[in-house]
Amino acid sequence: MAAGVFVWSGLYNIGADDPHFRPTYAILETLLDRSIETRAAKLEIPDLSDPAKITQGAGNYNAMCIGCHLSPGMADSELSKGLYPAPPNLSTEVVKPEHAFWVIKHGIKASGMPAWGKSMGDDYIWNMAAFLQKLPSLDAAEYKAMIAQSSGHSHGGGETGAHEHSHSEGEAQHDDDGQDGGHAGSGLDEHADKHEMHPQSDEGKSSGDTDAMPSAPEAHEQSEVAASESDKTGEELMTKHRHADGTLESHPVKPTDPANDGHKH
Repeated sequence: MAAGVFVWSGLYNIGADDPHFRPTYAILETLLDRSIETRAAKLEIPDLSDPAKITQGAGNYNAMCIGCHLSPGMADSELSKGLYPAPPNLSTEVVKPEHAFWVIKHGIKASGMPAWGKSMGDDYIWNMAAFLQKLPSLDAAEYKAMIAQSSGHSHGGGETGAHEHSHSEGEAQHDDDGQDGGHAGSGLDEHADKHEMHPQSDEGKSSGDTDAMPSAPEAHEQSEVAASESDKTGEELMTKHRHADGTLESHPVKPTDPANDGHKH
């Protein structure tokens, strides 16, 4: 009854950033170890010394595991820092092959460790277990060389896109660092530049925008019309031009020699 009230009260902090009490952690750790040991002891371990199997397992480990369990020379990742209990660093810790096989295949409840057996056959899982026996003895260069020789993320079907981890030694970083900013800025700026290059059409002007500044051909045409009308009436030749502020001004023009007026006749 008391346990039910405690659970229903919500007093227990389920957050991964709030560790268990020491007695609670010790009980769960013992439960974990005994559960794995009891089941793994029933497994028959195949020959794991074949270099081809080790290399094949390396490719899948690199594609599926380093985000949590790291690789030689790799700093803690976002996942390895945020998970609780913290996943073991398999580049420094030795795991019994039968334990590795059982955990890879079946996963661990409420720990973040998936049951890869749902998408991988036993042979591929044993290859990963074989690689884990070799991993703690590799340095960063040897690890990269083995990954380069492997077939990568390949386990007979069911593969999905793996997370890309281009981590250099001593740091962990995303391949897409800085891309968001680049897309957000360049795309909008380019769009704005295109609009600046194309002036607003007549359809985009408001009905009251009658004082808009005329283009050069329009202004020249207005001047010619004004001069032509003045010739007809015998009045002094006048021309009109519009200032940048939109005001229209008229003033007389000097007659020019038609042969030198710059127009084709």
